[in-house]
Amino acid sequence: MKIIGRKSEINELERLLKSGAPEFVAVYGRRRVGKTFLVKEFFGNNFVFYATGVSRGTKAEQLQNFQDSLLEYGYKGETAAPESWNEAFKRLRSVVEQSRQKRKVIFLDELPWMDTQKSRFVQAIDLFWNKWCSTREDVMLVVCGSAASWMVKNIIKNKGGLHNRSTCKIHLMPFTLGETREYLQSRGVKWPEQMLAECYMVMGGIPYYLQQIDRSMSLAQNVDRMFFRENALLGDEFENLYSSLFMHSGDHVEIVRVLARKREGLTRDEIVKETSLTDGGGLTRRLTELEQCGFIRRYSTINNARQLYQLTDFYTQFYLQFLSGGKTYDDEQWLHLQGTSKHNSWLGLSFERLCFAHMPQIRRALGIAGVATKTFAYQTDGAQVDMVIERADKTVCMCEMKWSALPYTIKKAENGKIVNRLLAVRERYPRYAMMVVMVTSGGLVQNEYAMQTVQREVTLEELFG
Repeated sequence: MKIIGRKSEINELERLLKSGAPEFVAVYGRRRVGKTFLVKEFFGNNFVFYATGVSRGTKAEQLQNFQDSLLEYGYKGETAAPESWNEAFKRLRSVVEQSRQKRKVIFLDELPWMDTQKSRFVQAIDLFWNKWCSTREDVMLVVCGSAASWMVKNIIKNKGGLHNRSTCKIHLMPFTLGETREYLQSRGVKWPEQMLAECYMVMGGIPYYLQQIDRSMSLAQNVDRMFFRENALLGDEFENLYSSLFMHSGDHVEIVRVLARKREGLTRDEIVKETSLTDGGGLTRRLTELEQCGFIRRYSTINNARQLYQLTDFYTQFYLQFLSGGKTYDDEQWLHLQGTSKHNSWLGLSFERLCFAHMPQIRRALGIAGVATKTFAYQTDGAQVDMVIERADKTVCMCEMKWSALPYTIKKAENGKIVNRLLAVRERYPRYAMMVVMVTSGGLVQNEYAMQTVQREVTLEELFG
């Protein structure tokens, strides 16, 4: 199967494969994002050894599973499972040494699952890499895991023997809009841009979710089939997603629930006030883990006046807004929600998040891809601007994001609000050129207000770029 997108990741893997040096590659990212698929497809399953962790398995179960893989790849020694990870990696060495492959690629998938309590797994893989792999120019060790926080703590930012040992870190992100369209078209799904964008706002460019789409159905029918119907394909996905990623997932879920209620996000103090969590190291870890997995972002208002945490995961927002209240007994709920105020409100909010998730595309559309920029929110008592792009060429873009099925019309009252927001931003940047940018899903009607106030429009098509 052809790999969709992932061009920079493929280029990096190709470079490492041909480097002629020992390589330690860490691939991480949220569940269902396609990490295993990327590695297996790129290498064509041409591994000297491959093993994956067992979900919720005990130490004994992990070691037995590892032994089964050793036997599958030609291990000729003991048939009983090793009693320790050090012994398991010693056996792996013999498998690799007997291989005649020029480049010996070892792939260990779902590494966090192997690290059960008191297993000393991290110490064992530390010894395996530092004492043996790193001395061989023909070995390429690829490790992978969905628990991004574990991967970052134990592999990428390890403070012990694995400190700075990984030679490449690949944080695999969800598909962009353009990659989502390419992937769905490869599966025979040919929807118009607005439908593709709404699909993205439900599923967030997660390949596994997109894979479940039935091309013979409309988007609304697919959403009902996948999420709302009795025994829906992804009916248990929310619980499985968070419990598989985080050790204390209840805390993480509590955080995203309160963030889902606040469009612009919450400060740390506000999160403490809105949840049962206490301020301290535990909260810091939870917030960091959510950020590392791509569920939330931390951003500043202009002048760093406030640091806010905002929910950015599209599926989580969709679930908490439409599915967390329990079973509705309506197998066509999404179809019945079409065009309602609740649906339209969600579209508007999600489109703003879609724009933030595609800042490179917006910068490219504005012709400033090569210009250094900073993106802020701007909030005062009289104005709230969700996106301000401060450019190194002494220009500020104040972005207004509008979702509408038809071309958007700026009316007199709305134009007044835009002008007031522009004046508020101008106070902060008195020596900068100011530009109002409209990012629209259906185009912009060129009436008198659009022509006198707006300097640039970014279309939905440009977000697919």
